[in-house]
Amino acid sequence: MGFDAQFSRKLAARGWVGVTLPKEWGGAQMDAFSRFVLVEELLTSGAPVAAHWIADRQSGPLINKFGTDSQRAFYLPKICQGEAFFCIGMSEPNSGSDLASIRSRATPLAEGGWSLSGRKIWTTNAHHCQYMIALVRTSGTPEDRHNGLSQVIVDLKAPGVTVRPIVDLAGDAHFSEVFFDDVKLGTDALIGAEGAGWMQVNAELAFERSGPERIYSSIVLLDRWVQHLRDTRDARHNKTIGRLFAHLSALRELSISVTSLLVAGESPLVESALVKDLGTTFEQEIASIVEDALGLDPGAQIDAELVRASQYISQVCPTYSLRGGTREILRGMIARGLGLR
Repeated sequence: MGFDAQFSRKLAARGWVGVTLPKEWGGAQMDAFSRFVLVEELLTSGAPVAAHWIADRQSGPLINKFGTDSQRAFYLPKICQGEAFFCIGMSEPNSGSDLASIRSRATPLAEGGWSLSGRKIWTTNAHHCQYMIALVRTSGTPEDRHNGLSQVIVDLKAPGVTVRPIVDLAGDAHFSEVFFDDVKLGTDALIGAEGAGWMQVNAELAFERSGPERIYSSIVLLDRWVQHLRDTRDARHNKTIGRLFAHLSALRELSISVTSLLVAGESPLVESALVKDLGTTFEQEIASIVEDALGLDPGAQIDAELVRASQYISQVCPTYSLRGGTREILRGMIARGLGLR
């Protein structure tokens, strides 16, 4: 959640942004397992990685896989240098997690290129980013569902783009609503083939839903609580700690197994949805367990950083089961994948 562009550029200077991208475009050309180790260390230390996170995790790999050589040559070096930050343009007002009902439309222009009109919402850090990869309709109507959807790269400084941050109950403004009013896009804005957006976005979502960030969002709080129990020699919660770390170990193995499928070139939609659902449930459970435990001794002296972590995680953890697809949508996908519906 921490946005620090300077920190991201320092990581980039070490070659730690765009690590899975080809060397010819400025990447480190490491495999996905190497990235897993790197981001796991960054997350467990609470590093402010939000600036480059989306570009590193999914936008860069998406452009590398489906984009043209000119798109790769322009965007990928900027991503690897920490100079280009991307946000996700999927969700829309009145659509929720039903991506197939998207109404934002890119209309072909006679002289070439596109005219984009519509809205996106819940676009994390859009007010800090230079670019958005947006899923839009290029043909047909919303009733056509998956058909007629395409992905385009939008320069967020282009005329006709308005970005409005949304302040949440915690006082943060991570999210934004983005308006497109007859935004002119060049012919090179289209990623991949026209009408292939649904296939591409599902490949992208597999990266978004299965990584360590779907396990470790509350891990700093858990670490602080464990240290508190050590310091106070409180053994009442040993079984609970054991259960949480057993769950963490299993979830980590699941996440690594999905990474292996991604490395093999597969698009593990059901598997990544399962990791995301189980992982965010685990993350939310940590907040509730720690709150209950601390409440057993209301007069006890508690480390200020533990209190701060608990308060913050309690405020933001309801979002864990929303971002990347709501719990209800994911469970529907899992059920279909298992032949249950």
